[in-house]
Amino acid sequence: MKNRIRQLRTDRGWTQAALADLLDVSRQTVNALETGRYDPSLPLAFRLARIFGRPLEAIFDPEDDQHAVPPAR
Repeated sequence: MKNRIRQLRTDRGWTQAALADLLDVSRQTVNALETGRYDPSLPLAFRLARIFGRPLEAIFDPEDDQHAVPPAR
């Protein structure tokens, strides 16, 4: 899943360690999230949204559309 975590973090001048402290996870977890090697749990995704003050859709973007809901008719 693509995400904007690195951009949002660096826009605030935060290190990975600082964001990890806010999220109560390891710096390695933040790195894995930023590089797309790890998709967050739903509670962690909501914590990211709360910390950045953005809706989930503004942070995460699914790469594949195979599970996308077709538009209403």
